[in-house]
Amino acid sequence: MHVVFKSDVILIKALKDGNPKAYSSLVDTYHHKLCVYAHGLTNDHDLSEDIVQNVFVYVWKNRTKLKDDFSVKNYLYRSVYNEFIDQYRKRKSVLAIEKKYIDALSQIVEEEENSLEKLIALVKQEIENLPPKCKQTFLLSKQDGLTNIEIAEYLNVSIKSVEAHITKAFSILRKTVGNKMDGILFLLFGANRKNYSSN
Repeated sequence: MHVVFKSDVILIKALKDGNPKAYSSLVDTYHHKLCVYAHGLTNDHDLSEDIVQNVFVYVWKNRTKLKDDFSVKNYLYRSVYNEFIDQYRKRKSVLAIEKKYIDALSQIVEEEENSLEKLIALVKQEIENLPPKCKQTFLLSKQDGLTNIEIAEYLNVSIKSVEAHITKAFSILRKTVGNKMDGILFLLFGANRKNYSSN
């Protein structure tokens, strides 16, 4: 049976006391939400499960160090994000340009625990809403990693036409999410893409 703790203060005290019901309540309440959030970061179901599991294990092992009065939800979301960054760094050496985006994304997470999730969903929706040819060109560039010349040959159009579509796509996306756009594209399309901006 799922035990509900009336406040974070009560829940934290129960965790610090080693109450297994408090841990179960924590997992029952946040596991699914955190997995959805982690999947938004990784696009990998197994990895997102591992990240969330690692966070819960860490919280339990370090429960005596928890502060008495803080937002459990914020703490968990931030911990998932930090674990994602740790996993990412372990898997590959981080380039200077990637570090720039990771730092920018960290700021978004600091502002609001679920704002990154909202921004990712927003950018995905905006990409879907792009005019058909604009969307196709943009995805060939960012998702498939093709150069402008390769796209021009593939679509049988001029390079100027390709550039115009990509510039238009960036303009539309930038109006929606502003200077956070490059970091979101980095998350969506990975670090092996040649360009994250239209410059």
